[in-house]
Amino acid sequence: MQKFSDDTAIVACVRGGQGAEYRNLVKDFVAWCHRTNLLLNTSKTKEMVVDFRRARPLSQQVFEGVEVEMVRTYRYLGLHLDERLDWKLLQMFYQTVVSSCLFYAVVCWEGSIKKRDEMRLDKLVRQAGSAVGVELDSVVKVAEGRTLHKLLSIMDDDGHPLHTIIMDRRSKFSGRLLSQSCSTDRLRRSFVPRAIRLFNSSQQGRKRDEDC
Repeated sequence: MQKFSDDTAIVACVRGGQGAEYRNLVKDFVAWCHRTNLLLNTSKTKEMVVDFRRARPLSQQVFEGVEVEMVRTYRYLGLHLDERLDWKLLQMFYQTVVSSCLFYAVVCWEGSIKKRDEMRLDKLVRQAGSAVGVELDSVVKVAEGRTLHKLLSIMDDDGHPLHTIIMDRRSKFSGRLLSQSCSTDRLRRSFVPRAIRLFNSSQQGRKRDEDC
């Protein structure tokens, strides 16, 4: 049950056509309203069923002898919902909530993540992609994109602590960044060496070569 001001939404997951728990929850809510002298506005009460099966069972709630209207779309707290779920809405939710948590500081940790952990994260991403209806970028692809973006912002920001270190490695002839010598695999997989490799192999790197 979700409440906001005088609006209430009852959400339930019904499996195998067993909706008894959901129906009882609604009945308990109606009874509670009566006990607390709250008046239910039946004309504004709607029911929406989200079911992706072709044959969907129909059922209607009845409040005090009045059938609750079943709708295909509904606006709740300014958000438009439909019975099939809006894929754009799900994609927005993934990018703003799920992705921001899943890939927080990915530039720092992706280079040292273990393969089995990377596979687990990719599995979560694939599952999320199935839910939102699109193919989502893998952990490596997201990390590479953000690493390169971060490097370019450092190169454009002369006040960044790494700006001088990065720019001193730039070849005056080709514009490419000279690779950093790494004595350990851990150092090779850290931010600066990885970012340099991505820069030299990226379209941004080649484009900047042409501008020099």
